[in-house]
Amino acid sequence: MNMVLLGAVSGAGVLPIPESSLKDAIALFGIGCTAGMISEDGLLITNHHCGYDNIQEHSTVLNDYLKDGFWAKKREDELPNEGLSVKFLVKMEDVTEAVLSGLRKDISEDERETIINKITDSIASEAVKETHYIAEVKGFFKDNEFYLFVYEEFKDVRFVGAPPSSIGKFGADTDNWMWPRHTGDFSLFRVYMSPDGKPAEYSKDNIPYKPKHYFPLSLKGVEKDDFSMILGFPGMTERYLTSHGIDLALTYRNPSIVKIRRKKLDIMREDMDKDEVRIKYSAKYASVANYWKYFKGQSQGLKRLNVMEERKALENEFTKWIAENRELSYKYGNTLTNIEEAYKVISKYTLTQQYLNEALFGSDIISLAYQFEELEFFINYKNLKAIILQEELRNNKKLSDIAKQRIEDFWNSRIQSISKNLKNELKAHFKDYHLPTDQRILAAMLLLYYEDVPREQHPQLLTDLSKKYKGDFDKYSNEVFTKSIFADQKKTESFLEDPDYKTLNKDPAYVLMSSFVNNYRVLLVSGSELSEANSKLNKAERLFIEALRTMYPGKNFYPDANSTLRLTYGTVQDYYPADAVYFNYYTTLSGVMEKEDPDNWEFVVPKKLKELYDNKDYGRYGENGVMKLCFLTNHDITGGNSGSPVLDAEGNLIGLVFDGNWEAMSGDIEFEPELQRTISVDIRYILFIIDKYAGADNLIEELKIIEPEKFKENKVEEIPELIEEEMR
Repeated sequence: MNMVLLGAVSGAGVLPIPESSLKDAIALFGIGCTAGMISEDGLLITNHHCGYDNIQEHSTVLNDYLKDGFWAKKREDELPNEGLSVKFLVKMEDVTEAVLSGLRKDISEDERETIINKITDSIASEAVKETHYIAEVKGFFKDNEFYLFVYEEFKDVRFVGAPPSSIGKFGADTDNWMWPRHTGDFSLFRVYMSPDGKPAEYSKDNIPYKPKHYFPLSLKGVEKDDFSMILGFPGMTERYLTSHGIDLALTYRNPSIVKIRRKKLDIMREDMDKDEVRIKYSAKYASVANYWKYFKGQSQGLKRLNVMEERKALENEFTKWIAENRELSYKYGNTLTNIEEAYKVISKYTLTQQYLNEALFGSDIISLAYQFEELEFFINYKNLKAIILQEELRNNKKLSDIAKQRIEDFWNSRIQSISKNLKNELKAHFKDYHLPTDQRILAAMLLLYYEDVPREQHPQLLTDLSKKYKGDFDKYSNEVFTKSIFADQKKTESFLEDPDYKTLNKDPAYVLMSSFVNNYRVLLVSGSELSEANSKLNKAERLFIEALRTMYPGKNFYPDANSTLRLTYGTVQDYYPADAVYFNYYTTLSGVMEKEDPDNWEFVVPKKLKELYDNKDYGRYGENGVMKLCFLTNHDITGGNSGSPVLDAEGNLIGLVFDGNWEAMSGDIEFEPELQRTISVDIRYILFIIDKYAGADNLIEELKIIEPEKFKENKVEEIPELIEEEMR
């Protein structure tokens, strides 16, 4: 394993830390991707699929940027993106002692969590007091350690450019997670700041951000065994998952997700032949498809690599180790037993959890209705009376009319505030909404829920509906969409003008949502055996990881990914995925032409790209008459690393991470360095598309491009010193 935590580590002190480093060119893009700064004027590069939602948001039938691409030739042509932000890490700090010193040994897991949240909130608030920074404290090693992260967040991020999907998404679902790959998966954005250099909301007066560091772009290319490193924000791994957790994933979680998502994809795809629906559902489809294939591949990988057996072997070693020491046996003796017992309970309810999240909330009308839960609480004036009564009991006296009026004024202000926020959400929701598609999805999801979830865990409404409609959920779904206000933007907006409790609680979509959600809360959360099992599991897993680190004192353990900045380093590598099968470490533009299929939307090749290929018009980006596209490395990445810059030993940008290989889809649970590969698009192909294909000279001119002859030789043995220097 070669993923390490990275940041400017220091003790408490005055912010900001003035020194710059590679980390200052790395941004957390939106809520789930990474991006890199590539110019002194705030130009930022990430994946096409990371910017996909924003590209889709700006697309219309007349201006179809998904199909045709987009290139801002002037700064004033760059498009703002409401709700999109990027964050840069300012510093990080180990605060484990400050957090854990406030805990007693005899507290329950729920009490522990409550106290930790209070302490970490206080630490984060204090760290950024009287600054414009934001901060959070995150737990590592299942909350055995804690680190403070301080960020600077910029909210004016504008869309600058992206190739058409026939380049940026070439191969689409068929090639997703596969090698060989031929996808130009990149998009460009620009970060803006206020004239005084601070983060600011969108304004025409804002100016391009001046990063503390940005990456030069290398034209040298890569060769097998070349050193490279990746900086990014990996989202989540489960490297310390026990055999019981793997069994749950293989038996319940993964198969249910794959089945539900496959059904949703089939329904979407049927309707997406129409241009209007294709644009509306492109981002939704891509999101569903990505992890449909991921969980399918993960199951296959876990079985093929015998990960379950490896974990059982480790657990047997652990059991022998604690048996040899009375003190260890007293502290850790029940750890694996408690984990096993907890999973036995959790497994009974896993299908209900998965089908609620993946199936029921897979329908947009249900997801929209769910957003109205808070409003329901406040428009129910029984709750207002209950609050007043509670205050009177607490004070042991009747409240004055003035005090009651203050509570009521606050109550009404909350209704107005919630209604306003919901109104703001409606435009985006209905812009990408197609009622017939959602109606079919709801019917299909209800049928899957009815057939696959244990009957004793069904909400009563589902049982009643099955009897009333004789299993015809298409008929019921039609009724929901005919009568619900949530199927129509104007009706929903009209309701929000004067929201009333009776209307909401008679709405069929809201009734359906409430029935399932309340069933979940009663069945799975409040005082249930599942709640107790989750608490038992949290404690046991924390003790298990603590024990493993004690068991192997000489081993350098790494924490699971949790969307904090990490560095992974390795080399450019080919690989053998199976017996008698060999994969080279790079692909070329020739492969695009070999895959071309004009009748398959996934493999359409733009006319301009074919002309450039036929004329071998690659400019300075080709290599001996060949245009290289993508390459492989043996880095350790996961979701969240999408868009991460791939750097050479001198910190020059040589590629952009966008995928992993199918044979190692179990990598989030078990990293296999001999098999796991990171797929990146070569920076030279990106520059070729920007320059020769798009003719965006304005963008090429602002980049710092390093020609091959300007490189020094870097020997592998020099690399550790370079990393140590950078981390300092």
